[in-house]
Amino acid sequence: MSQSLSLTVNGELRRTSADTIAALVRELELDPAKVAVERNGEIAPRSTLAEVPLADGDTLEIVHFVGGGDHASAGTDDSSDDTWEVAGHRFSSRLIVGTGKYKDFEQNAAAVAAAGAEIVTVAVRRVNVSDPKAPMLTDFIDPKVTTYLPNTAGCFTAEDAIRTLRLAREAGGWDLVKLEVLGEARTLYPDMRETLKATEVLANEGFKPMVYCVDDPIAAKQLEEAGAVAIMPLGAPIGSGLGIQNRVTIRLIVEGATVPVLVDAGVGTASDAAVAMELGCDGVLMNTAIAEAKDPLRMARAMKLAVQAGRDAYLSGRMGTRKYADPSSPLAGLI
Repeated sequence: MSQSLSLTVNGELRRTSADTIAALVRELELDPAKVAVERNGEIAPRSTLAEVPLADGDTLEIVHFVGGGDHASAGTDDSSDDTWEVAGHRFSSRLIVGTGKYKDFEQNAAAVAAAGAEIVTVAVRRVNVSDPKAPMLTDFIDPKVTTYLPNTAGCFTAEDAIRTLRLAREAGGWDLVKLEVLGEARTLYPDMRETLKATEVLANEGFKPMVYCVDDPIAAKQLEEAGAVAIMPLGAPIGSGLGIQNRVTIRLIVEGATVPVLVDAGVGTASDAAVAMELGCDGVLMNTAIAEAKDPLRMARAMKLAVQAGRDAYLSGRMGTRKYADPSSPLAGLI
């Protein structure tokens, strides 16, 4: 008979007779293919879970992806060949959608489809070991069809963000990730010193970080030099819905960058998304604006159209502004 061990699993004491990590995961009625495991501060590669022995007193973190922070866009339009690329990945849709705050995963999946999004951001969180049969995001949004962009939402230090993304890579194999390191909980503004530190470490480990940052052209260039594959300045504080607050600095970031620039945070309605695109951004990331709309699916469709319209407006080259009126009809030949 196997010896009973005392473990700490996701912060809770638990006794088990399992002798390996894989056996413990199955005992919890979880699928080893859908989780990542950290044992005593070290990630246990998924391919070794059946061989890694457990010892009395071990501390384990078992995580998966949850809604936080697509199906390929149906139909075609005039801009269908206007694709964009980040770190070797090419996409048609310039709208990235978050997966938090929806009433359920089903509504979330429907909103992603309505938005025509090809990328969704996902948070890395502990598995609920008391209810292992609870629905998982991957059951509704297929990571084989939609690109998952693991993010570090809720991380306030470079160390925590790096640890989170190492687990994310083990859980899903992704190296394209979204990095955010927050300064404090009230404003959720990024801590740029910690963000730069994390960017350098992650880039050196082979990650391709798309980085949330302040709307500062100097900081944006420093991130690019540190290894960021995309710059993601905030339009306004996360979840505020205030829209693009500083068009000048966003435009300066776009003009100075050699990697994609996407507005991340602050979008409240479709016109905000259009403004971001008219400034020359490569895309827009949003969550709350869709999830907290009274009709999320209709808003998702509106955002899709707004991003397309803003992109077309930018490419077409807007008219110059004038101080005085300029009649559209010729004055010659008036009766």
